[in-house]
Amino acid sequence: MPRVLAEIEEADIEDEADQIRPGICATCTKCGHETLSYGTSPASVARCLALLREECPQGEENFYVDVEES
Repeated sequence: MPRVLAEIEEADIEDEADQIRPGICATCTKCGHETLSYGTSPASVARCLALLREECPQGEENFYVDVEES
């Protein structure tokens, strides 16, 4: 499984009730696809990285890692 770097940033995310909540945005450095998760904990980062794999628009099954931790 190829390893792909992802940029992780904190982001303000609007929820279903139009409230702004803190969250995480992960961006694939290969294609630019983004995923969002509420919260700023390591679990939120892990969720975003897992979502990148699940939602890959190119149908790839990559292993995503934080650019800062590579």
